[in-house]
Amino acid sequence: MKTTKLFVAVAAALISASTFAQTVDEIVDKHVAALGGMDKIKAVNTVITERSLAVQGMEIPTKTILVVGKSLRNESTIMGNSMVQVVDDSKGWMIRPAQMGGTGEPEDMPADQLKQQIASLDPFGGLVNYKEKGNKVELVGKEKLDKKDVYHLKVTSKEGTSMDEYLDAETFLVSKVKVDMNGQSGEIELSDYKEVEGVKFPNIMDITNAQMGTMSFITNKVSVNTPVDSAVFKKPVK
Repeated sequence: MKTTKLFVAVAAALISASTFAQTVDEIVDKHVAALGGMDKIKAVNTVITERSLAVQGMEIPTKTILVVGKSLRNESTIMGNSMVQVVDDSKGWMIRPAQMGGTGEPEDMPADQLKQQIASLDPFGGLVNYKEKGNKVELVGKEKLDKKDVYHLKVTSKEGTSMDEYLDAETFLVSKVKVDMNGQSGEIELSDYKEVEGVKFPNIMDITNAQMGTMSFITNKVSVNTPVDSAVFKKPVK
């Protein structure tokens, strides 16, 4: 009798685990489809995004040039001074004006900052192709977020870094991400998705943490598969 009960318990556990895994994959598949589908996503090689950053009453224009999986350049203009952050082939450098504690000259990017920037080389996040990337995805549950139903997923990278992603239960697009920001918890709210070349990108991104407060990025223009000169990623030499 005990053997029979044990068999039933094990079978039930296996069925439950199988159903849970299937549910995660169904949610992720719908997320990929909502973004535009895997074929469209894989066809994206470069993304150039022009945004306006609102912080402490200032409007700061920013431009991001991304070669998917390889190189990234962020450039902002603050009171007439340029702030540049670049990642190229897993190496990083930056230029910080005096107002940001820099010298205005190119300098190597700190390791912790470089790690965060490298994660930005993937514009579609850890859910897309998560198995191939070596990520683990867990379904925490279905919850309410701003009075809307969302799927709460915990995504853990192969390096062990975790973040919580919340997918709108109707659109299956990411509405919020909770992530570690320089040792502090932070939130990124994503909204106003618009389609470019068959792929959806969020046009509004609000980033909040205890150190910086809230910063709002408003997208003015997104260009996909525009040719990019690799010279823009090279560290200037004196």
